[in-house]
Amino acid sequence: MISIICSACGSGAPTPVPTPSALPSPTTIPTPVAGTLCVDPSVDLGPISPLVYGSNYGPWLAVSLAMLPAVRDSGVTILRFPAGSWGDNNDVKTYQIDQFMSFIKDMDAGAMINVRLKNGTPQQAAEMVRYVNIEKKYNVSYWGIGNEPGLYAREMNEVYDSERFNREWRAIAEAMLAVDPEIQLVGPEFHQFSFDTVHSTNYSEDTARDSAGRLWMDEFLKANGDLVDVVSFHRYPFPLGPTSGPPSADELRQNAREWDSIIIRLRGLIHETTGRDLPIAVTEFNSAYNKSVGGDTTPDSHYNAIWLADVLGRLIRNGVFMSNQWMLTSKGGFGGWGLVGPSEPHPSFYVYQLYRKFGDQLVYASSDDLDLSIYAARAADDSLTIIVINLSFDQKTKPLRIEGVDGARAEAWMLDPTHHAENMGSVDLSAVLTIPPESMTLYILPAEHP
Repeated sequence: MISIICSACGSGAPTPVPTPSALPSPTTIPTPVAGTLCVDPSVDLGPISPLVYGSNYGPWLAVSLAMLPAVRDSGVTILRFPAGSWGDNNDVKTYQIDQFMSFIKDMDAGAMINVRLKNGTPQQAAEMVRYVNIEKKYNVSYWGIGNEPGLYAREMNEVYDSERFNREWRAIAEAMLAVDPEIQLVGPEFHQFSFDTVHSTNYSEDTARDSAGRLWMDEFLKANGDLVDVVSFHRYPFPLGPTSGPPSADELRQNAREWDSIIIRLRGLIHETTGRDLPIAVTEFNSAYNKSVGGDTTPDSHYNAIWLADVLGRLIRNGVFMSNQWMLTSKGGFGGWGLVGPSEPHPSFYVYQLYRKFGDQLVYASSDDLDLSIYAARAADDSLTIIVINLSFDQKTKPLRIEGVDGARAEAWMLDPTHHAENMGSVDLSAVLTIPPESMTLYILPAEHP
């Protein structure tokens, strides 16, 4: 962990977008400057992976015709397919692959494909790779194997422990690599990975260990850390129990802070177990795994969008390579997770509208207020972009200090209960900022910083 303060001037040269073979950036813990939001554009914290703005998609639920224009303009950069347990309970057909590849071409997005593990075979997985990358030449780089194997024993009503999983995962991985050695393997796709497996408050996290008491992630890294290219997990912090309702706003606000600890723990575990520093992917995440809708904090709510905005900022700050929100669309009995519903965008859609304007080179930013988060980045045109998120129900006032910049004005874009990623015009950043409650604000300073 690196601790830095807001003091230096100047800016470093841009560095390339990271690839799965590149070492992830170390987690940077900003040192707050008392009484102010602080940005130092001269402190370059490395490139932001474009794949952090991903989602999930499956053949069982298509985007409606009405929402296709919005999805094309969503800012989503990669889709995981077939997403969730569907691919472990069904054989993906070639026509479904073709439809999916046509869909992401229309979106100008990338693909991650998961092959079947539960009741699947190495031969079946190898054939999928052959069809996709050899016969059709779709050139899909990122491949997962199975989905949440910690739940298999419960679903199959038989013994399925980490030893069996690691053995089956490796056999399938080797068969896939024999067909196309250039693919990047993403795994283990475990659910509910957390920074604390001892004092967990989420009842579903009891499956962090197998029936013999072994931690799934630890055992996977020991057995298959030599083959995996990107280490992945899923995370839904709520509900806390089988009869719990939606989280409170305070629970969501506190949960957002936990994501730093989760990524720090996993990065340390990877290094300690494998001797390697591997990229990290959160290939499924949202606030809740159940189908709750219509509440103040359910996945289709405005407050969930603000929570999502802060979690994405923390994943970016921690150098996560890929993250895939659950999910691109939803309707009816499929819950409120979707960025879009059948006929209109959900509030979380607008989070990606603002992040698509965010720069691609992370720079230093810090806040001394636990309810205010700030993230900053340089864009390709050397403009400076700043995101400020207010997770509280109170309006905040706070000065913003940008090292090396005096009297700057910026274009402001707002997501709050009454503005949906709307342009609010030019604002004076040298004045004390007024930050609305439950809001995400993007400030864009042109390269000349007027």
